[in-house]
Amino acid sequence: MSRLSDAVGAVERVILGKPAQIRLCLACLLARGHLLLEDVPGVGKTTLAHTLARVLGLGWHRLQFTSDLLPADVVGVAIFDRDSQQFRFRPGPVFTQLLLADEINRASPKAQSALLEAMEERQVSIDGITHPLPEPFFVVATQNPHEQLGAFGLPESQLDRFLMRVSLGYPDRQAERALLLAGERHELLESTQAVLTPAELLAAQRAVRAVYVGATLLDYVQALVERSRSLFALGLSPRAAQGLVRAAQAWALLAEERAVLPEHVQAVLTSVCAHRLEQHDGGASGKGTLLAAQLLAAVPVPI
Repeated sequence: MSRLSDAVGAVERVILGKPAQIRLCLACLLARGHLLLEDVPGVGKTTLAHTLARVLGLGWHRLQFTSDLLPADVVGVAIFDRDSQQFRFRPGPVFTQLLLADEINRASPKAQSALLEAMEERQVSIDGITHPLPEPFFVVATQNPHEQLGAFGLPESQLDRFLMRVSLGYPDRQAERALLLAGERHELLESTQAVLTPAELLAAQRAVRAVYVGATLLDYVQALVERSRSLFALGLSPRAAQGLVRAAQAWALLAEERAVLPEHVQAVLTSVCAHRLEQHDGGASGKGTLLAAQLLAAVPVPI
């Protein structure tokens, strides 16, 4: 899968010093999942989303989520055409291969909910008519920490539709020096070429599903899922369990492995699970990384 290695390298030339996060993001998309990028402003969330769209050769739209955003601004609206005396559907920005939902938690819960059907079923229903979305279809959303002014927390039903939540964090000293010397990332982004075509990406997604998952590995995943439900008030859903397997398959494919190993599950577990776990005392989702680590430590690794 040298083409996937080329895609990883192309993203790393724009987003410096974040190899693990880049691989997680690509694994998420290869597993046909939606991606939530959560971090403080200014660390490159939007730039990463733009880079992924360019490198993967995807058509994309950017939609800025604000407090006055309406569901029709996301999915589209039926407009009455006087000439034909009929309602004509005008598609919204969700009708694209990659939708960048920028600062998704700045919008009201009503506007956020407009994405639920699109993310789960890859279609939009308007006035009883179903409109399929393009293939492939991804939502890459950026989110500021909940404690920031003007942010609405995403409900559990919305969070569960994101396969992964990834945080970039601040760059290390070496990467930040390179950023200071190189200048704006947007200039480099404009010259970034597509490494894959949408057809090649769809083929890579099919290859993900062909990565072998043994019975022992499935036992390990089920043990993690079952333990999460006994340890925490909000454990892992069946959708999360399926996503964990798919993400581990994608990680194995990026590592050019033919079968999923326990270390592949461990590599993706925090990003897949941390935003889904909740303590019995109602602990904030910001503690999810610690809860995921607690879950990993509580379940023995199969030999």
